[in-house]
Amino acid sequence: MLNIYVINAMNDIYLLMIVALAFLAIADLIVGVSNDAVNFLNSAIGSKAVSFRTVMIVASLGIALGAIFSSGLMEVARKGIFNPGEFYFNEIMIIFMAVMITDILLLDFFNSLGMPTSTTVSIVFELLGAAVCVSLLKISADSAISFEDLGSYINTKKASEIIAGILLSVVVAFSIGAVVQYFSRLLLSFNFEKKAKWLGALFGGLALTSILYFIFIKGIKGTNYADAIVSVLQNDSGLSFLEWANAHFQTSFESVKALIAAKGESHIIDPEKGTLSLTLRGMLETNVLTIVGIGFIVLSALSYVFMTAFKANIYRIIIIVGTFALALAFAGNDLVNFIGVPIAALKAYQAWEGSGQLATEFSMEVLSGKAETPTYLLLASGMIMVLTLWFSAKARDVVKTSIDLSRQGDGQERFKPNFLSRGIVRGTVAVSEFINSISPARFQKFTEKQFDQAGVPKTAVKREDQPAFDLVRAAVNLMVAGVLISIATSMKLPLSTTYVTFMVAMGTSLADRAWGTESAVYRVAGVLNVIGGWFFTALSAFVAAAGIAFLINFDQPIMTAVLLLVATFLIVRNAIRYRQKARAERAEDKLKKSESSSIQGVIEESADNIKSFVNRSNKIYSSTIDSLAKYDLSNLKKNRKGIAKLEKEIEGLRDNIFYFIKNLDESSIGASNFYISILDYLEDMTQSLEYISKVSHKHVNNNHKKLRFNQIKDLKEIEERLEKLFKHINDIFDKRTFSELNGIINEKQELFGIVTDKINKQISRTRTEESSPKNTTLYFSLLTETKDLIESTMDLLTTYRDHQ
Repeated sequence: MLNIYVINAMNDIYLLMIVALAFLAIADLIVGVSNDAVNFLNSAIGSKAVSFRTVMIVASLGIALGAIFSSGLMEVARKGIFNPGEFYFNEIMIIFMAVMITDILLLDFFNSLGMPTSTTVSIVFELLGAAVCVSLLKISADSAISFEDLGSYINTKKASEIIAGILLSVVVAFSIGAVVQYFSRLLLSFNFEKKAKWLGALFGGLALTSILYFIFIKGIKGTNYADAIVSVLQNDSGLSFLEWANAHFQTSFESVKALIAAKGESHIIDPEKGTLSLTLRGMLETNVLTIVGIGFIVLSALSYVFMTAFKANIYRIIIIVGTFALALAFAGNDLVNFIGVPIAALKAYQAWEGSGQLATEFSMEVLSGKAETPTYLLLASGMIMVLTLWFSAKARDVVKTSIDLSRQGDGQERFKPNFLSRGIVRGTVAVSEFINSISPARFQKFTEKQFDQAGVPKTAVKREDQPAFDLVRAAVNLMVAGVLISIATSMKLPLSTTYVTFMVAMGTSLADRAWGTESAVYRVAGVLNVIGGWFFTALSAFVAAAGIAFLINFDQPIMTAVLLLVATFLIVRNAIRYRQKARAERAEDKLKKSESSSIQGVIEESADNIKSFVNRSNKIYSSTIDSLAKYDLSNLKKNRKGIAKLEKEIEGLRDNIFYFIKNLDESSIGASNFYISILDYLEDMTQSLEYISKVSHKHVNNNHKKLRFNQIKDLKEIEERLEKLFKHINDIFDKRTFSELNGIINEKQELFGIVTDKINKQISRTRTEESSPKNTTLYFSLLTETKDLIESTMDLLTTYRDHQ
């Protein structure tokens, strides 16, 4: 009876683990799609080839179809990394649970940072880490085996291939992307829309052929549907089978058999009946050049017809088809990264449950065979992925990082340069200068003409709403990524689609001279940060999965429950923090870059910026004084972050001065002086606020004495007067009642008098009763900097009044 009770209890525990893995699979689909959306969205969104809604619809169709066609369970989830026959059911469940918990936490962490990483790499190294940990625990518990036997548990050859493939794909994708983009630009130039139709048709034929072949090779290769027989050639001509084989394949029967042996189930031959059956996959693999050649001719002709007869933009068609293709491949093949482990766990549970054996005695050799995923699970997974794509804000943040790093023009740079990025840029510049010195002058002149953007038609769209790059680069991104992934897939080389698509985009950016001297160090630093994040993914995935597996091994029921609760808490907390951060950013009045070409337009736009700036300055100053009075360190930290954002926005406006002046009408050239003066005063005000915030934070952070009651009272009086002043300014610029500016400007001496009076009082207190030099220093610093803040504010208002 006791044994039966124990067995039933263990059954319940493992059933609960399967249920938990099902929920983890749903969560993993959500966080995984949020990160991998960059693979297929960045080119279409960055180029603005079509509307955002159209991009999302096309990508959703690709994901839905890819999920249906998905092989569902790749080898890597069951036996790609470890040898399942060496483990028992209870050990496999430890591995799978550790992998899923780690994967969700790791991907959510990268999503919160807005950084693209590889779901393939994360799942591979999590499986490796958890399997290694469980293997070492088995070895340490059995004196009959040693650590030298670790290789019998782990598929070291496959793991090494994956690591090498990942590293190689980074270099190859970047290099090929750069080369193809360089020659594409030489062929089409930036003014590609005015080139001959036949050039666009050839480019369209090449790109569409590459992308469509990619759909078949990567998108649906390995699926049940791809294994369906699509062509049966019958020997009904009266010829011998050898003659028939020679006539149809220009080869001998022995060669045909050898080909079949090499390709496995892709071909089915029956010599007696004289039939040769080819699967879709088999036809693609054995007739590559023929299919590609015919496809290129047909699609080039169709491209020419579309461009001439229907006036269609072939580049937009390429981008739409390419987006669909990458979305299809993502869902069809990367789905295993999210549900492969739970499905494998379900198969293991079903096999163990019907065996009647103990979990500690049932071998997992069953996972060595083939397994199919029920269609309803694939459909459900596809629906979750599509919904996530539409509603995940984190997915858009990850896409934005990739687009910003590949942007053609200058923009707000997210990453700071470092010694490595500076060194790489200097080295690249030196190599470029050397190549130019040995290149023929005629070729250099032709190159400069093709890369010249001066002839590109100007658009009236605001700079922030303009495409990050043009349609040619977007098409090359999709074409090259598709070709590289197709080649690697057909050669059975492991790679990460995220790494390939990202590095191709970076390579095309470099070739397109998007990384000029103004932005190169920032962009290179960004790429290095992303690549560094990939290595962090691998290392942290291995260590974290191993650690979680080690903890679960102590007590499966208790530790599994604890870890699931911890994971849930962290995911929910991150989601809440992310929403709060996003809500705060939306509510914040950000400073906007001027796009006007007339003096009146500049004055109008500047009014909005001044209103926003004064409103935020008021909040920062008031919060700093209140936090100082309450000795609230956390709020002082928030104030410093707030002023840092304000400084960054002011710096962004300064960086935009070049484009602002270039955009001005000749009759409004005086607007530049006005705009520059306004920025100077805003910067002076920001520096005063930054100093006030810094010294206040430093004082409390160092645990110095609190300010005296009289000091706090005086500061609060000044803060109330400034709050009233800032609110009045805000109302004036909001309602555009600039005639009231004189009244405020006339208050300048009164405000100065209040601050000066407080300074004099503190001098008297210092001579008689003050005992804290730190308090005195802080108080004087606050008063003098407040005086500077008032001075800059009044100068700003005077400048604005004088230009009315």
